[in-house]
Amino acid sequence: MLTVQNLSKSFMGRKVVDDVSFTLTAGEIVAFLGPNGAGKTTTMRMLAGILEPSSGRVSVGAFDMWTQRIAAQRAIGYLPEGAPLYGEMTVLSYLGFMCETRAIPKKERAHIISTAVTRTSLEEVLQRPIDTLSKGFRRRVALAGAILHDPQILILDEPTDGLDPNQKRSARALIKSLSPGRVILISTHVLEEVSAVASRAIVITRGQIVADETPAALLARTPMHTLDAAFQILSGQRT
Repeated sequence: MLTVQNLSKSFMGRKVVDDVSFTLTAGEIVAFLGPNGAGKTTTMRMLAGILEPSSGRVSVGAFDMWTQRIAAQRAIGYLPEGAPLYGEMTVLSYLGFMCETRAIPKKERAHIISTAVTRTSLEEVLQRPIDTLSKGFRRRVALAGAILHDPQILILDEPTDGLDPNQKRSARALIKSLSPGRVILISTHVLEEVSAVASRAIVITRGQIVADETPAALLARTPMHTLDAAFQILSGQRT
């Protein structure tokens, strides 16, 4: 469903993503791991069609992201880092606006918004301005906006950032419930999230993929059998 071929990106002569290739298939939840500055967010922005690569190709099903961008982006739900929102809007008006930007027919919007609100547990704040919400609620609003159009591919950059432990459990359950028939790619710094939701982990450091395997295989890389130790070794933080 999502194919990445030899993807690279340079800024001012410095290569921050370097010849990255992988393929994601329906039903996979893939954790995208790496230290700060490894190239995770830059890669995810290119996959979502927000940032054009210096070289390489992204294919969404049969569509090329750069020659058929609108068609490719219709299949994608993207939750960016920091979840930028329109703070003066209420939650309900924001989700209505997102329906308009996705050209969702008016007769379908009430049901679609209701489904997203229920999935993300936003019922109690629907009429509140987004600026008045906690960071956790704002994150849930952004996630609701990303899943409104029922996309085949979800690209989620730190989806549980700012959530309390109960909200994290709910968000992980939601992500798992959405996985059948979809591709879900999540970046995270919370290593317990990898074993909790992911069937596969891709580790990137210095712009290059250094591992692409199951969480269990990552654990087997270190005698300590912890994801944290394996991650530090792969990212060059430990030897």
